Amino acid sequence: MPGLAFAAWGPLVPFAKERAELDDAQLGLVLLGLGAGALLSMPLAGALTARLGCRTVLMAATLLICAVLPALSWIQTPALLAAALFVFGIGIGAMDCAINVQAVMVERDSDRAMMSGFHAFYSIGGLAGAAAMAALLSLGLSPLTASATATAVVFGLLLSVSAHWRTDRIAHSTPAFARPRGVVALIGLLCFITFLCEGAILDWSAVFLTGTRGMNAAQAGWGFALFSLTMTVMRLFGDRQVRRLGRYRTILLGSLVASAGFLIMTLIDHPAVSLFGCALIGGGCANIIPALFSLAGQQKDMPATLAIPAVTTLGYAGILAGPALIGFIADISSLATAFAGIAAAMIGVAVAARPLTKKTQQER
Repeated sequence: MPGLAFAAWGPLVPFAKERAELDDAQLGLVLLGLGAGALLSMPLAGALTARLGCRTVLMAATLLICAVLPALSWIQTPALLAAALFVFGIGIGAMDCAINVQAVMVERDSDRAMMSGFHAFYSIGGLAGAAAMAALLSLGLSPLTASATATAVVFGLLLSVSAHWRTDRIAHSTPAFARPRGVVALIGLLCFITFLCEGAILDWSAVFLTGTRGMNAAQAGWGFALFSLTMTVMRLFGDRQVRRLGRYRTILLGSLVASAGFLIMTLIDHPAVSLFGCALIGGGCANIIPALFSLAGQQKDMPATLAIPAVTTLGYAGILAGPALIGFIADISSLATAFAGIAAAMIGVAVAARPLTKKTQQER
């Protein structure tokens, strides 16, 4: 559900940019609202989940998302758009945090690796949201009609599944957020880079494809749809991949493939090739975050109950900082330059994979 709602916003970005008459730098600042809302809501959502249980937080967050998503398709002023994105980000961040808490509970009770599979369903939602929005817009529907349709689907899912959400509560003595230390700080940094990579495709791929590669705005949402498709497929096989290759090779190969995707987008001036680059980025990033979450749970520098929220918040800081950073670089130079910088950062993730996994294995 959060994957579907989050992805529904991606194809709307070029329309919002045109309505509000924003340049790249201004759009980057406006997009800060979404990341800020998500980042700030996570510690609060963790505390509320501890006190009220997952179900209550998930229901409240979903209703907030449903209330704001249609408004993103017609707001015309930069200030109101930033405010709406901030509230939308609060709902997305709170739901993402609470659903991960529930996922940890289910995985713990099942006593087997399931995290990549759970994240695959987030990607399935992202794929469905991006593809459906791109298809509806390509058919000539207005952004308001398309976003209202996505909202109706999310609300329908809420009615059908909320009874099955868990009411478990975690210990009240566990802080919602703690400053990461030791290897947790490194895991958080790698999550930051990987989330920045994902956020770049969500917020900027459609702008890149229209402004740099000359695609029609109604069709540019297919970049994020392909990203979501390859990420979904790779995550569905992610747990098997980790058992076969190990977490080191999973992170190493994924980072290199994602970096290659960004380089292909920036170096080859052809829309179809840029779409292929989006697909490579999705496949490369797919299992990095689940692998990093598992490593955060295995390390001994911090208790897992503190490490997971800290790593999650640091990761989502990439979504907060990424859109603005990319916007400023694009304004000074170009979006291609910004994407090339992300490619270099993903190579850094590949380099860090060996010492990270070696240290974590030694601590077990």
